[in-house]
Amino acid sequence: MTTEEHIIKAAREVFIRKGFQGTKMQEIADEAGINKALLHYYFRSKEKLFEQIFAEAFGQLIPTLSQKLDEITELETFIRFFVPFYTNFIQKNPHLPQFIIHELSQNPDRIRSLAAAQVFPFPKLSRMITQAVTEKKIRPIETDSLIINIMALIIFPIVAKPMIEGVIFRQNTAAYQNFMAKRSEEVIETILNSINLQTNK
Repeated sequence: MTTEEHIIKAAREVFIRKGFQGTKMQEIADEAGINKALLHYYFRSKEKLFEQIFAEAFGQLIPTLSQKLDEITELETFIRFFVPFYTNFIQKNPHLPQFIIHELSQNPDRIRSLAAAQVFPFPKLSRMITQAVTEKKIRPIETDSLIINIMALIIFPIVAKPMIEGVIFRQNTAAYQNFMAKRSEEVIETILNSINLQTNK
């Protein structure tokens, strides 16, 4: 791990614990085990570090998503790809939803600004949805509603892991892991059933 990567990892952990406003550059330097001068050499400000963490997270997601939307023509095929892909992404970055939710409560304008800089491939997905509706394969649904429904079904069990594992599975980690292993298929079927014309008649 390079010094820059080490700093970003340390900053991410401090931001998660204290939020953007509560974090000081000295605390990030201490977490990284470096002096403040070296931290400023790599990142001039806390804002630059925050932007880097946010951009890196979405940089792992958006290019693959955009490429797949170029390759896939059927909405169901996309859903069957996206659900396990996004589930895996969130499991690898469980801090990200908490990170965003925390900052939305503190400074929503900052998150809006950072999110606006990311180019989500929604127009491609919208065309796919329009085609499926035209071909009477699904009921009419807005692109944003479909994405939000999928994300909510995926994110909640991961963000709420302590509660779900503790209350529902009685501190049985293996039971929670087994639940999550089957989660993608459950989400796929829930989403497909919710938009399927035959199901909704």
